[in-house]
Amino acid sequence: MSKQNDIEPSVKQFKPPSPVMVLAVIILLAALASYIIPAGVYDRVKDAHTGKMVVNPTTFHYIAQKPTSFLQLLTSVTKGFQGGGSIIAFLFVVGGSLNIYSKTGAIIAGLGALVKKMRNRGILMVPVIMVFFSICSTLAGCNEEYLAFTPLIVTVALALGFDSITALGIIFCSVAAGYGAGCTQPFSVGVAQGIAGVPLFSAIEYRIGLFIVLVLVNVCYVMYYARKVKNNPESSSMYELDKTKDLGIDVENVPELTGRQKIVLCLLAFNFIAIIVGVMKFDFYMHEIAGIFLLTGLIAGVLCNLKANDIADAFVEGCKGMMLPCLMVGLCKGATLLLDQAKVMDTIVHFLASMLQSFPSSIIAFGMFMIQDVFNLLVPSSSGQAAISMPIMAPLADVVGLTRQTAVFAFTLGDAFTNCITPASGATMSYLAIAGVPYKKWLRFILPLIAVWWIIAFCFLTYAAAIKLGPV
Repeated sequence: MSKQNDIEPSVKQFKPPSPVMVLAVIILLAALASYIIPAGVYDRVKDAHTGKMVVNPTTFHYIAQKPTSFLQLLTSVTKGFQGGGSIIAFLFVVGGSLNIYSKTGAIIAGLGALVKKMRNRGILMVPVIMVFFSICSTLAGCNEEYLAFTPLIVTVALALGFDSITALGIIFCSVAAGYGAGCTQPFSVGVAQGIAGVPLFSAIEYRIGLFIVLVLVNVCYVMYYARKVKNNPESSSMYELDKTKDLGIDVENVPELTGRQKIVLCLLAFNFIAIIVGVMKFDFYMHEIAGIFLLTGLIAGVLCNLKANDIADAFVEGCKGMMLPCLMVGLCKGATLLLDQAKVMDTIVHFLASMLQSFPSSIIAFGMFMIQDVFNLLVPSSSGQAAISMPIMAPLADVVGLTRQTAVFAFTLGDAFTNCITPASGATMSYLAIAGVPYKKWLRFILPLIAVWWIIAFCFLTYAAAIKLGPV
């Protein structure tokens, strides 16, 4: 198997800062800002359509400075966890429940069976696997789960005359389409909409339209590249490296999908159908959605004969996997509380609005996207980014005349498109290491597609701003 040292030294030597360290600095900067940035406030008014309190953009005024005390700084962390409690609880329950599904082996066996079935169908493997992976990503936020299949997909791709970059393209482009649309993705869309105060998983019809466009574009791009490599193997930048690879994986030994596991996969599909129906027809929110995940996860464990202790351990393990996102939500909420207490949050929003109001609303929405896309290079966690960005982007949308739904849409797109190139993502670098693809070679393949994603983002954000995409 290709080892970590196949990655070029410039990337291997890069050690990104810990996300917790980044957020600690943000908290300190928030406290420091209370001494530097003038305090100011907008008046809040009740929106006639939604009943929510929103910013009145014509009422900003400065007030007396309220600098952060040392005690406020120290207590901001615990208060942040309290303030983000509902989101943190949601992430824990969903993460724990999904891990019960994982422990049944149904997801791994299902994906493995799909790859095994498609191995003799050449180029058709690309669209079939990409559509399946994209659906998993847009419904359940799957990303790291595909690490287990990377050696298998690389093996099959090489056996079919493609290269390692084709295998990575199948995975990364699927995740980008899934996260970019985020139809019922709880870790970015769910958290962002919760913070922005819009109905959970609302505007799903618009997201489904984006999902279809992204999947079509990504499948065509990867298939075009795969065909080119198939017809002329030496055209691949991985030609020499791939000849040296022996991943040692027998495709015939992929675990068989049992009858119980098939039922579990059907249950997982029912889980997302129930969520969509509940959100659209019965106004389900975080508590109800978390409850559906918990119920179906427990049923899945029982169906696959997991013992009670095994189910409990799987749930706890899944919660552990959510620890960093939950920490980031709490710490970001702490920083937001400091800015609110010091009355400088509205000043920041007023400053950004003053810069942006001279531009058309579509450009403002795209500007939000660009900021988020760049920020994603430093903080690749979807939940953490939502906790940092949405407290500012939501009221900014009020001031500049965008709907909060559009602001969430800009965030979702910005969060998705640079995940596949950020060295700060452990998952991204793990994929490259397992596949043995040097970082620069991967960049040469993916950067043209990222440019296409930006064009798609501009078109969808322009239209969202024009129609005032709601509900707000």
